Amino acid sequence: MTERLTSLQAGMPVVWGGNRVTYVDEDLAAAFEPGDALIVMQDDGTLLHVPEDALVTARDAVTAASSAFDRMGDVTDDQISEFYLAFAAALSDDGTFAPIAAANADDVASARGRGRSVTRLILDDRMRDDMVAGLRGWASSPTGRGRVIDVIEHPGWQVEQIVDGLGVIGFVFEGRPNVFADATGVLRGGNTVVFRIGSDALGTAEAIVEHALAPALSESGLPEGAASLVASASRAAGWAMMADPRLSLAVARGSGPATSQLGAVARQAGNAVSLHGTGGAWIVAGEDADVQDFAAAVYRSLDRKVCNTVNTVCIPQHRADDLVPAFLHALERAGEKRGVNSKLHVDPSAVAVVPEDWFMRTVPISRAQGLVEEPQAERLEGGRLGHEWEWEDSPEVTLCMVSSVDEAVTLFNRFSPKFAASLVSQDGAAHDRFFATIDSPFVGNGFTRWVDGQYAFAKPELGLSNWEHGRLFGRSGILSGDSAYSVRVRAVQDDPDIGR
Repeated sequence: MTERLTSLQAGMPVVWGGNRVTYVDEDLAAAFEPGDALIVMQDDGTLLHVPEDALVTARDAVTAASSAFDRMGDVTDDQISEFYLAFAAALSDDGTFAPIAAANADDVASARGRGRSVTRLILDDRMRDDMVAGLRGWASSPTGRGRVIDVIEHPGWQVEQIVDGLGVIGFVFEGRPNVFADATGVLRGGNTVVFRIGSDALGTAEAIVEHALAPALSESGLPEGAASLVASASRAAGWAMMADPRLSLAVARGSGPATSQLGAVARQAGNAVSLHGTGGAWIVAGEDADVQDFAAAVYRSLDRKVCNTVNTVCIPQHRADDLVPAFLHALERAGEKRGVNSKLHVDPSAVAVVPEDWFMRTVPISRAQGLVEEPQAERLEGGRLGHEWEWEDSPEVTLCMVSSVDEAVTLFNRFSPKFAASLVSQDGAAHDRFFATIDSPFVGNGFTRWVDGQYAFAKPELGLSNWEHGRLFGRSGILSGDSAYSVRVRAVQDDPDIGR
């Protein structure tokens, strides 16, 4: 016999992990009301409180997307193309875009007032153009729906394997508005999407829905809930959405700890998960690295802070005399281009090769809360070699000296989030060994910022998966709208009298 939980008492034991116990604290007991839900994390015993309003908001959005998926079989591919074109046209129209821009300006001002980072929040002309280009790209891309990928012939009958929609894709992402448009890419394959955006960008998201997305759904004749927003600023709404077993795939992108927690919530609800939460690329100088090529790779990888920005640079000890000055100059140039000072973190292995004045001088470093006076270079504490620097305007990177490329690979495999890696070398055999031994889904030979679905594959991405939680089964590290699909099987009998 089961009963619905309506209250909690301070000190109440809660079992987790099968044989462990955590206890309800006074704050949680006081906040919990009838209609609320409690999610017990089975990996660490954390108790997540989901208020009823967040629970209902998430449930209703998933219901809308689930109902819409039931009707997607009657939607034509031309209608889906019409949706993308209408969405793109709305974003391109200055009059339609004006209230979206105003909402974004309010979001940015609010975030700045709270000392929050706004580097990924600002919906500028470049981001707007990328959103429009991505939507138009989906409009012209072929659909995977109905594609026969294999036929097995038998006497008197055959079996066909056919690509079709996967279902409802749940998507939680940080405050970057362009991802909002990218997420609708899953509609191309006959899926529907339900998403929650970070609270910093909620006003922007609601304006996009009202003025562009919802009218595009209506104009194209797609079901109303085919792209459904969880309109809640509460983080608990994201937990509730990811815990809904009606999701066919749960996608989360944002900061590492928050993304990991969302993924854990989804996994214990039985949902398939794709996480995109940790970035920070590495550049390794080869034994024979060309100085100019190496400096260009560093400089071009520090134009802005996103997941594929270079975070750690490894230089062979015997190349310190020429490559370290080139690296420092490239780092300074990256800061000068942005009108700020750069920030250097120095692994103990590299302290002796960095000029002392870098450690001695104090300069303004641009942080989310404004300019902060800091030493331009600081010694890196032990065990932080793979730490991702979430910089605002001042380019920030770690320098490490190694005995060889092999040592750099060992350090990457041990300390990095296993995301992107680049080897600057003229040696083809060295590149082959680097690719074979480094545990990274994205490997290159120059700048790291190429790791992007739209830039590299000419199609919008839902996210870039690292291998922090194991390699992905049968799928690229780039998750895009056309990589969310299922394979259905259909038997076709020519002989009606077949039996086993």
